[in-house]
Amino acid sequence: MALGLYIIGDEILSGKRQDKHFSRVQQLLAARGMQLQWAQYLGDDAQVLHDSLRASFERGDTVLSCGGIGATPDDHTRAAAAAALGLPLELHPEAAALIRQRIVTASLGEPESPANQQRLQMGTFPQGAQIIPNPYNQIPGFFIREHYFVPGFPVMAWPMIEWVLDTRLQHLQRPAGYLERGLIVQGAMESELTPLMLRIEREHAQVKVYSLPSVDDAQWGRHIEIGVKGEPQCVQPAFDALRQGLIELGAKLRTETVRSI
Repeated sequence: MALGLYIIGDEILSGKRQDKHFSRVQQLLAARGMQLQWAQYLGDDAQVLHDSLRASFERGDTVLSCGGIGATPDDHTRAAAAAALGLPLELHPEAAALIRQRIVTASLGEPESPANQQRLQMGTFPQGAQIIPNPYNQIPGFFIREHYFVPGFPVMAWPMIEWVLDTRLQHLQRPAGYLERGLIVQGAMESELTPLMLRIEREHAQVKVYSLPSVDDAQWGRHIEIGVKGEPQCVQPAFDALRQGLIELGAKLRTETVRSI
């Protein structure tokens, strides 16, 4: 099971608005010992949204999705999710009650006015979906099949994502977090180190090996940061094997790096 993130909206892809969700979601996850396996930016295109959602539903991924759940013509996310699952859209009774309550408390006019009937469309979700509470204005998001849909407004989206992480996804939290240990290697080429990296991943399947080359670093010049990351108890033996392998290759080892991620 992979943890992914969709950030949806033409305004992000066109540059009219700068995305703030990616870095904030990373922070929220890191505080809980979690991390993303993938992230995608998607425009407000019904077919693209349908195809992307159908793929992540079929993979069984756990997905956070920001944006596109309003009630204007360019908001296709709710319908795309329903179509990807082969389900109808339904007005969720609890969502409808919350939206009607918002109409009254915010003095938005007669509940039966065309504008307020349009607002009710924000409570139509794929059949069987459940709501995500919205502490900002009470108009909820929704979740279904481990996909969690929140608005694009950060002031709403971020507390809603925190609710998801601390209730629905609490079992994925890792208090100890992930550990990353690496070495700066000067003068080497990635192609020379690839057989060693493959061997470490084969012999230590619980960790991932990473390689970050640089050609013009002010301190180290051309170098590669190579290391392993994973559960803390699995990292040390894999790192020791990697370090020994680099020594045997005659690599120029410099400083070590350690990060909690």
